[in-house]
Amino acid sequence: MDKISKWNVVHKVEKQKLLWAVNGVAGLAIFFFGYDQGVMGGVNTARDYYETTMKLGHKGEDGAPVITKTLLQGGINASYYIGTLLGALLGGSVGDRVGRIKTIGLAAVWSIVGAALQCSAQNSDWMICARVMNGIGTGILNAIVPVWATETAAHTSRGQFVSIEFTLNIFGVVVAYWIEFGCSKYGDGTSPFIWRFPIAFQIVPLIFLLAIVWFFPESPRWLTKVGREDEARYILGRLRGETGADEGLAEAEFQDIRNIAELEKKTSEQQNYFKMLFGIGTGKLHTGRRVQLVIWLQIMQEWIGIAGITIYGPEIFKIAGISASDQLWVSGLNDITYMFSTLVCVFTLDRIGRRWTLYWGSVGMGICLFLAGGLSRVAQNHPLGSPDAKHYGGGATFFVFLYTMIFGATWLTVPWLYPAEIFPLQIRARGNAWGVVGWSLGNGWTVVLLPTIFKRLNEKTLYLFAACNVISIPMVWALYPESNQRTLEEMDLVFASDSIWNWEAERNFKILKEQNPDLVQTTARNRSVVDPETGELRKFSAARGASLDANALSAHTEHVEKTG
Repeated sequence: MDKISKWNVVHKVEKQKLLWAVNGVAGLAIFFFGYDQGVMGGVNTARDYYETTMKLGHKGEDGAPVITKTLLQGGINASYYIGTLLGALLGGSVGDRVGRIKTIGLAAVWSIVGAALQCSAQNSDWMICARVMNGIGTGILNAIVPVWATETAAHTSRGQFVSIEFTLNIFGVVVAYWIEFGCSKYGDGTSPFIWRFPIAFQIVPLIFLLAIVWFFPESPRWLTKVGREDEARYILGRLRGETGADEGLAEAEFQDIRNIAELEKKTSEQQNYFKMLFGIGTGKLHTGRRVQLVIWLQIMQEWIGIAGITIYGPEIFKIAGISASDQLWVSGLNDITYMFSTLVCVFTLDRIGRRWTLYWGSVGMGICLFLAGGLSRVAQNHPLGSPDAKHYGGGATFFVFLYTMIFGATWLTVPWLYPAEIFPLQIRARGNAWGVVGWSLGNGWTVVLLPTIFKRLNEKTLYLFAACNVISIPMVWALYPESNQRTLEEMDLVFASDSIWNWEAERNFKILKEQNPDLVQTTARNRSVVDPETGELRKFSAARGASLDANALSAHTEHVEKTG
């Protein structure tokens, strides 16, 4: 394939090895995202940062920071999420126009500049601008990397591949935490190195990402959309294999992509963000509904308690009698168990599906939050440091750990995977960007509101989050169709129903599959790519007369039968 650089890894490896290579690069980008998320926790406690450079407060008698300018500190932290929101919208738009690889390269450059500005910040105004810049780069990456990963992965293992990336995401959090833990021991604790080096370190994976991403294949689905079908077909062949039992799989998938791309062009007009949000001109694709689903799934991810546990966890550790110095390694240990818990999702997500993963996660986390809140209350009814307080506080600490592990095994990954799966090809990157917008909004709310809520409600805030877990179960059951073991092309058929209810969408999907047998051929159940009668490869061709309107097709069929 002359149009693809001879240095591209697509020429060197194929099938599973190529998929793992792509996943490794995507994982590197998501590792940076995790590191970037985790690094500010330690930065905020560095004395030179909060006392000398940013002038946010002073060191207390117990050695802990005393922040007198809480609004300014909150503004510095929240400015990052303004950047991720803007970056997501930018990344989605650019990604759909110039491709996934170029957009990842742009994000890496942008993030390097943002990290450099952060680690060299001389005052709070500088830091706020740098945080916005860095957030934009992160938002671009978050909008495009999951899309690139899902568009190259096979539909049978798509969840597993993205789950591995989010194991690396939490590994980034862990690395950030322990680098900062080590830096905190440097000198007498007043050196700017303690906070500047951890921020600067994130440039290392970004430079590596920028250097290698150009040697990896573009998304075959994006190439098909823009008319570069020869390149798309070649890359698909290398990803899926062309010989033996794999013969014909790539061709079937390629025809599905072509069919759906043509159908999307007939069904709706190209969408900008405004039209996507309100579903204007989307026809049977119902883009507006999909946008609302991914925004609220990401917002709910924050309000089922992970942000609350992060904020209130140290207070529970204190009640349990864990000293301030010991809380550092206890928090680090919690991050490590959090990382390993994500491996559960790697092995279960493609087996039980996205919906059941969210169900059992909500049940488990809800129970943990109720018990952590209750045990925390009982512990506070006893004198601080007493055996009873430590006993009940230790129980609450256990449920903090268990909650974090369940979150890592369930709700961490699905809200990031789902948006990259359900949107039409012509606007997939922009659709995924809406998910990042939801995540930015959810995080922004928690950063601003949770300190006040905890101050008023104390441990009762955990009951509020537990209630959100209860609410999430019927929400997912009624509104969110399953995407597991379905190709990205099939999701247009799933969302073709005019009803918002999941059971109606599934019923309509079955009808459309029966009425459009040639539209999506890759996942035809119990159907081999080899014709059993002739022993030859089946002929795959573009679907003709395909439609996403089940009623129109039924009426057309009846008319043909009557007149024929």
